[in-house]
Amino acid sequence: MFSNSQSKKSDDILLSCEDISHSFEYPLFFDVKLSLSKKESIAVLGVSGSGKSSLLHILSTLLKPNSGKVYIDSKDIYSLKDDELLKLRREDIGIIFQSHYLFNGFSAYENIELSSILTDKKIDINLLKLFDIENILDKKVTELSGGQQQRVSIARILTKEPKIVFADEPTGNLDRQSAKNVMSAIFEYIYDNSAALFLVTHDEDLAKRCDKIYRLKEAELIREK
Repeated sequence: MFSNSQSKKSDDILLSCEDISHSFEYPLFFDVKLSLSKKESIAVLGVSGSGKSSLLHILSTLLKPNSGKVYIDSKDIYSLKDDELLKLRREDIGIIFQSHYLFNGFSAYENIELSSILTDKKIDINLLKLFDIENILDKKVTELSGGQQQRVSIARILTKEPKIVFADEPTGNLDRQSAKNVMSAIFEYIYDNSAALFLVTHDEDLAKRCDKIYRLKEAELIREK
């Protein structure tokens, strides 16, 4: 049924997990298994409180699961030393949150430049044009609209050229057209850089643009596409 993903070579797999289970006051999910390969995208749907964001945090090194293993580039991430994990986060992972987490005292350009300096990557002017922010780079973050702030934040993350982009409701602060343009840019980045996208969203239409769709329901991750 899912022959395209099954034919992926093992050396193309950037992210995988085995038997992931987690709970807080109540069980979130049990025995989650999935894999994500180069040039591939996964969307996870589910109602609020189903555990979508917690799963993203587990897969992106931010939350250790109660049980199970997570592999990025074949590395068991929760067995890494602190400095190794920090290097992985800095070089291989980009996380897009619904909140922008920009530095308010900096300009839009300085926020993006900081990512460039930390990762020794050049700022891609075409990326800035794609996100329609090339004309607001000299403005302070506090002078930008919520949508502009989110686009600057996403451009900052893609500037570091991550192998895996984790996105938690990345277009929540954007109007429909801006959201469409931003997601098209992210999908283009994934394909052009042999990267991968793990997306958490409530947007069914956006999920349909991904290669795989899962739904978290009653503590189970169910494959739908």
